Amino acid sequence: MNMKLSEYEIQDLIERLQKGENIPQDYKYKLFPTKQKEYELVYGGKMRKEDILANEDGVFPVPLQVEKTFNGQRESWKDGWKNIIAFGDNLQFLKTIYENKDPLIKDKVKGKVKLIYIDPPFATADEFQNKQGAKAYNDKKKGAEFVEFLRKRLVVAREILADDGSIYIHLDQKMGHYIKVLMDEIFGKNNFISEIIWKRTGARAQSNFINPVHDLIYFYSKDINRVKWISYRIPYSQEYIDKYYRHTDKDGRKFQDTSLIAPGKGYQFEWKEVTKGWRHNKEKFEKLENEDRIYYTKAGVARYKRYLDEMEGIPPQDIWSDISNVNSQSGERLDYPTQKPEELIERIIKASSNEGDIVLDFFGGSGTTVTAAEKLNRKWISCDIGKLSFYTIQKRILNIETSKSLENPKKKHGKNAKSFLTINTGQYDLEKVFDLKHKDYSDFVLRLFEIEPIKKTISGIKIDGERKDGYYALIWRYWEHKDTSVDEVYLDSLHSNIGKKVGDRIYIVAPANYVNFISDYYEIDNVRYYFLKVPYHIIKELHKIQFKKFRQPQSKKNVNDLEDAVGFHFMKQPDLITELSTSKTKVKISIKKFHSDFSEDEKGKELENFESLAMVLIDKSFNGQAFDMDEYYFAEDLLPKKKGTKDDGNVGEELKETKEINLPAIPRKECGKALMIIYVDVFGNEFKEKFEIK
Repeated sequence: MNMKLSEYEIQDLIERLQKGENIPQDYKYKLFPTKQKEYELVYGGKMRKEDILANEDGVFPVPLQVEKTFNGQRESWKDGWKNIIAFGDNLQFLKTIYENKDPLIKDKVKGKVKLIYIDPPFATADEFQNKQGAKAYNDKKKGAEFVEFLRKRLVVAREILADDGSIYIHLDQKMGHYIKVLMDEIFGKNNFISEIIWKRTGARAQSNFINPVHDLIYFYSKDINRVKWISYRIPYSQEYIDKYYRHTDKDGRKFQDTSLIAPGKGYQFEWKEVTKGWRHNKEKFEKLENEDRIYYTKAGVARYKRYLDEMEGIPPQDIWSDISNVNSQSGERLDYPTQKPEELIERIIKASSNEGDIVLDFFGGSGTTVTAAEKLNRKWISCDIGKLSFYTIQKRILNIETSKSLENPKKKHGKNAKSFLTINTGQYDLEKVFDLKHKDYSDFVLRLFEIEPIKKTISGIKIDGERKDGYYALIWRYWEHKDTSVDEVYLDSLHSNIGKKVGDRIYIVAPANYVNFISDYYEIDNVRYYFLKVPYHIIKELHKIQFKKFRQPQSKKNVNDLEDAVGFHFMKQPDLITELSTSKTKVKISIKKFHSDFSEDEKGKELENFESLAMVLIDKSFNGQAFDMDEYYFAEDLLPKKKGTKDDGNVGEELKETKEINLPAIPRKECGKALMIIYVDVFGNEFKEKFEIK
């Protein structure tokens, strides 16, 4: 890469600076190059590490909102720790951990994560095919865009990993070697430990060429001199035992035997002062005889006995061919794409963590990592941007006692999961925000709008914080002003007290219904009073990148699409009309209307009925406490398809003729006293509906 600015670039840069515009990333690399010892992966759109950690990518730390605490009769960690299932963008979540200010995780996670395992969604996208039948890479993000998507998260992940921590990244062969170079750059090639080859499946009979039967797992440490490898052994297979432990002694103990003389030295049994042919000296030989460790063949040759019950197993190797993928016959199989076997994650957790250590998986998926971590008595954190993942993991942890034991797969685990939390990050329940205690509310909105708390008073007016641009902010205490609002009278009074003492602008954080202005600011004597409204209304002047919601998939084939979230949003319930009908044998539910308000993102775009539906999740025996998902349906599964409609996983033109959606009938015998159904729109908003079954 040419690191010098051209004449055109110099002139362009001058003009941008004069206009007060941001400097493009490509220019930053040339102006402020990052020195690499040997090499780095160069591609379009790559940001400097320093800019990622400084939130120059437009992604900021966000407050964590507790959705539900699962306590009950559950055991808790003695130090008060609660495991976490987080819903939201994992980059926002990682940056929140890195910032280390949110009271939920402050000083509990950053620098204390002993193990990170991630399986980015593209890793098994080879299940889709193109028209010629060849494997097709079907994720939305490709090439450089995907590499940078993953790199940003790995840059932040390294900063929150313990100094003696490890990271495993699970990939396939499409992008694996690009990411290997990336990992060398981020973690340092000297901290590379192993490239693990996992043979996940056998050859496919229908393939006419080389079968892709393995995945790659790159294993790195944060500091090779501090990481502690916990040696493990792979248990011997019955085939191995039958082959190598063929002998049985009088006590019924199986053993294998090895020669006690060096090859080619003959069968001599007279000891001399110096005997080159024997593996042991006379004293050692006699000791082994006394311990019944030696037996003699018919030819009189002495051989050493190695007992099976004293052996730990096969030493670790970098080719794992003894763990099968999760197939249709597997007892742990879930209806979730890309699920990995617990046995695979068990090996990784045992090798790189101890009981009580924190294990993090920020591509949570089906929840195999945290399920294995729970069974192995580790603390754990999971994060995923998908609602299906969120509820799949929750169900898996809620029912972990009935799942298989890791020690003995023929038995049940038999233990309830310890206490855990479900949390939202970047997408919030507005009602819960206003239900917070007044100090907690103030702390929440300060973090939400990236305001640093300060203690300051100007002319008797309390200043609550300062934004990164150096301007002050104050919180409208709505609980003290129930009969007033932020209007011209209030601002005139405020201005008469502080006026120019705050510079040319100040921010006021207030509930939207307490702000009597449509515009985003009000100006008095060249001082602008900006309104940071809860819920948030986009103020472009405050952010370099316009806020962007992430989308929920409308089809199973799009479950692993990768999305970025910029900013934060508040949940808005979809407008819904449903109808329940029951018979002696069946329960039927029809959806007559499903409509979402996307005015925040799409300026009030009018949507067809059902166009915003993403998925429907059902708990057939709701216990009144926790939603325990039994089955789910994507919009694509429920909506009719017109001939010729593009099969892209999104709903299409056929909606105009759809007057209702009928969910598959539920057998009456499978229903409890109540059904709970969650309807999810494409932006993650939910409508929850409970039906009493009489």
